[in-house]
Parts: sequence; structure tokens; C-alpha cells
Amino acid sequence: MVTLNNIKKNFTIKDLENISGIKAHTIRIWEKRYNLLQPERTDTNIRYYSSENLQKLLNVALLNKNNFKISKIADMSDSNIVLKARELAFKLAVNDEAINSFKLAMFQFDKVLFNNTYNTLLHKKTFREIFKEVFVPFLEHIGLLWQTDTLLPAHEHFISNLIAQKIQINIEKLEYAATDSDVTYVLFLPENEIHELGLMYLNYELVLRGYTTIYLGQSLPLNNLNYFFESDSKVCFVTSLTVQPYDDKIADYFNEINENLKGSRHQLIAVGRKTALIEGEKFDADISIYPSIIELLSKI
Repeated sequence: MVTLNNIKKNFTIKDLENISGIKAHTIRIWEKRYNLLQPERTDTNIRYYSSENLQKLLNVALLNKNNFKISKIADMSDSNIVLKARELAFKLAVNDEAINSFKLAMFQFDKVLFNNTYNTLLHKKTFREIFKEVFVPFLEHIGLLWQTDTLLPAHEHFISNLIAQKIQINIEKLEYAATDSDVTYVLFLPENEIHELGLMYLNYELVLRGYTTIYLGQSLPLNNLNYFFESDSKVCFVTSLTVQPYDDKIADYFNEINENLKGSRHQLIAVGRKTALIEGEKFDADISIYPSIIELLSKI
């Protein structure tokens, strides 16, 4: 279990560049010319930045992008920079600005900033627009931060839980009386796969369209689906593959599903970047793959 005691607290200048979008060269100039950040050094003389430096840079980047001159920002107190950035984030909260605000909320564990940004977006966009235009690119950026070892599980868990709450709230607002009962959609993630925001959103879209759904969620062994494999009613299985199964196991995974589905009325829809590993494979069963949720939604 990740606690506040082992959250990543030291960042390289490359980390700062990856998170803020500000080039390392520019960060160094701001640091030397305006004394905006105060890096420290390890025993081996390697520069590193604190979480406070990171938070300040995100605030500075937001202000600078919105016509605050860097020289003016440098003259502000740290508390005034935070205040101005939060005011600006609440006021703008559209696409890029909202993504930066959500980033800031994630690294500062700031639930108030997240909710205010989201509520401001709701005045301008529908929930579906927010998810597709803001949450999807934001989550893609989080994926890049994982790859560069910039993000810790605590950060992702915090922001993912907040987004999951918004999806669930919107599902609960929908009418649950299905208007299309020809097929039941069963949504699940592979064993040891826990990245479920995309699957949750697919559940929302299917319920919105009037379909009957059964949401089974994270980390489901395939043998747990036997009840549905053996059903006489038509079932469409929907899964999302972000990190599981491992690359060398993915062909076996789909072959096992194929064996369970062939000769039946059932079908499988798989989404996510891992599906690229079986692109072009031929199956006896009705199996469709899509690299992204957005592409799938354009087809259903």
C-alpha cells in the first residue's frame, strides 16, 4: 500500500520537463535569471528538484501560458503564485488549461482544484465531451509519465478514483430500463489488469444507448466467465488491455477466448494498446479489436 511517506519527492529536470511541458533549457533560464526554482544537489553533485519546486513550476507554466510575463511572475510571492494560478484554472478550465489543472491537482493531491475544474467544464461541455476531449488526453499523458518513471501509484490512484466517481455518478443518472435487450454486454478486465477507467466509460456509453450491461470490473480470470460462455442468450464481452496480459502471453489469452466463443452466438470486443500485438490474427469466433475507446465508440 502506497502511503504519503513514500510518495516521490525528488525530481530531475527531465521529470519537470515531462510533467510541465516546459523545456529543460527554459527551466534553467528561469532558474538562473529569475531564481524561480531552487534545486538541491545530491552527494554526487546531481541536481534535483523538490515536489514544492514541481508544484511551483506547474503554477508558473499555467500563468505564463496565459499572458503573465515571467518577470512579473518572478516578483510574486509563492502564495500569490498559487492563488493566481488557481483563480485562472477555475476561470478557464477548457481543454489544455483543464488538463494542466488536473495535472496540478494530481501532484498536489488537491481534490478541491479537481472538482472546481470539472464543475467549470460542466458549464461549457457535456460529460461525454469532457471525457473525450479532456480526460482521454489527460489519461494518455499520465501513461507517458508512467513510461518516464515520473509518476507514482499514489498520484494515479488519487486522480483515477476522482474520475471514476464522475463516471459512476453519470451512469447512475441514466435510466436503467434497457431499451435494447437483444444482446447483453459483459464488461471485464483481464487478470491482474486494474486500469478500468476506459472500461467504466464504455459501460456508461452502452447504458446511455439503452443496452443491458453487466459490469464485472478489474482482474477477472477467464474461468470466471464460464457462466456467460455457456449462456444461450447472446453475450458481447468487452475488455480493455493496458498492461495485461504480458506481451508473450497475449496470443494464448485470445486463443483461449476464441476456444470458448467459437460455435456460439457470442462475440468479444477488445480495446487498448495491447490489441496491436494480435492485429491481423484470424479467429474462428467473432472477435473485434480496436486500439482506442474513441475508435470503438465511432463504430457502435
